[in-house]
Amino acid sequence: MSQAEGSNDALHPMFQHFIQAGQSMAQGFMSMLGKMPRQEASFPSPAQPALQTEEWKALQQEFMSQQARLWQSMLARSQGRQADFEVLPEPGDRRFAAPEWSESPVFDFIRQSYLLNVRYLKKMVETLPVEDERAREKLRFAARQYADALAPSNFAATNPEFIKLAVETKGKSITDGINNLIEDLKKGRISMTDESVFEVGRNLASTEGAVIFENELIQLIQYRPLTQKVAKRPLLVVPPCINKFYIMDLQPENSLIRFMVEQGHTVFLVSWRNPKAEQGHWGWDDYLQQGPITAIRVVQEISRQKEINTLGFCVGGTLLTSALAVLAARGEKPAASLTLLTTLLDFSDTGEIGLFIDEQSLAAREATIGKGGLLQARELQNTFSALRPNDLIWNYVTSNYLKGQKPQPFDLLYWNSDSTNLPGPFACWYMRNLYHDNSLRIPGKLEMCGVRVDLGQLDMPVYLLATREDHIVPWHSAYLSTRLLSGNIRFVLGASGHIAGVINPASKNKRSYWVNEDLKSDAESWLAAAEEKKGSWWNDWALWLKAHGGGEKAAPRNPGNARYKPIEPAPGRYVKERAV
Repeated sequence: MSQAEGSNDALHPMFQHFIQAGQSMAQGFMSMLGKMPRQEASFPSPAQPALQTEEWKALQQEFMSQQARLWQSMLARSQGRQADFEVLPEPGDRRFAAPEWSESPVFDFIRQSYLLNVRYLKKMVETLPVEDERAREKLRFAARQYADALAPSNFAATNPEFIKLAVETKGKSITDGINNLIEDLKKGRISMTDESVFEVGRNLASTEGAVIFENELIQLIQYRPLTQKVAKRPLLVVPPCINKFYIMDLQPENSLIRFMVEQGHTVFLVSWRNPKAEQGHWGWDDYLQQGPITAIRVVQEISRQKEINTLGFCVGGTLLTSALAVLAARGEKPAASLTLLTTLLDFSDTGEIGLFIDEQSLAAREATIGKGGLLQARELQNTFSALRPNDLIWNYVTSNYLKGQKPQPFDLLYWNSDSTNLPGPFACWYMRNLYHDNSLRIPGKLEMCGVRVDLGQLDMPVYLLATREDHIVPWHSAYLSTRLLSGNIRFVLGASGHIAGVINPASKNKRSYWVNEDLKSDAESWLAAAEEKKGSWWNDWALWLKAHGGGEKAAPRNPGNARYKPIEPAPGRYVKERAV
């Protein structure tokens, strides 16, 4: 400390300030925890002697020592000498990548001191006495949210990129940022893309087809064939009812739906309605009966095929599998094959989403919307954004409001902002019985549509895709589906995350995927023995599905049939309804 003072007295207050900042971050976090209901969040009370243990005292000494080393390194650098201590961001953290952060010793110190403070906070969380691992996971999540919000990149005074741009533009960037903030306040959400560029039905969800059936809950789209011959068995696609189906049909070059059609399949797709207040009474059984069960009947009738191929994505896969289990309990087996993309059937480990679902929060939701009402789209979007706050929140706060920039056009982010409501009874049943109680995996425990369901009755061939970096459906949990279904299963692990790992066009042939026919071992052992294949999993799935097509026939000339006639062109009205 004396050496630091003697070397540069002017910077000494800054060193003291950042020592205090690290301690204040920890104290502020504990204070925040103290204001949360203990029974709801399972957080330890700051009134406990949690911060008086020998382990914590050693941690504090380590923190002080590292801050002193960082200070000495910054002084050495300011004097043109080599720094011997540096705090680097975690891999993938792009907040401090701009050269302005390292060009100035002051902002470089701010950056590294913040990163050191975050390390201190994370280690502190590991020292706190908690009841179980779930409680610690909640602490880790809360600490990350707290630390990310306090990043110097989020504030004008501590962001050198903001300062440089404001000087260069003579203040115009500040004015533009204020205007961007005003516009987003009117919309009630952060703009992630230039929404004026996109329109559903024009340059999104543009694969040609027609709506050939609709009820209160769904429209059923049949897509126009692109080959002279098609598989005899059609393919029914059930996308998630959380967000819109056109994640699978963004633009021609990255459309999974178009790829399916190009492979010679007659493709039908369920387009879920975006429920409003008058639909707030719908429950899980309504979604099963009016959704996939009804769609299966219509597709069977139009195609004149007793057996059809089926595909479900995310919660769409959970709904589809549940519907097939209902039909199996009724003595019906309409699926010649089942494809599940990033789908949970065993909810043993739901990742960080599960931290939002505990007994206290569930009881509160059941009391407010469990009998009727809506789980609002904005709340769902905020929850998913909180899982990746630096990418989906603070990145846009910095660029939109500090730098005054307009977001670039990006189809995926337009879709991400086009959120959907969920009926309260449906959402509460889903969270209670699947996320909280994990009952779907237990034969006969759940009653759906008047019958007890058993996933073990599903003995059709199954293609299971999980993605390695999925933060919504952890791939280890998706792998557990191999223990629940009775048919011949092909499990494939794709690279990247929940969306980018699935929407990985075969034409671009990026990334890779892993395959291993032996499913007897646990997930990690499966991966250790798996073979990595370069490119998109789409081609692997196309070969697998071709074997279940039931032969070929001439492509249908017109959509529907005498009973189910075209109602309107794809993508239909339901997908264009936006949540308000």
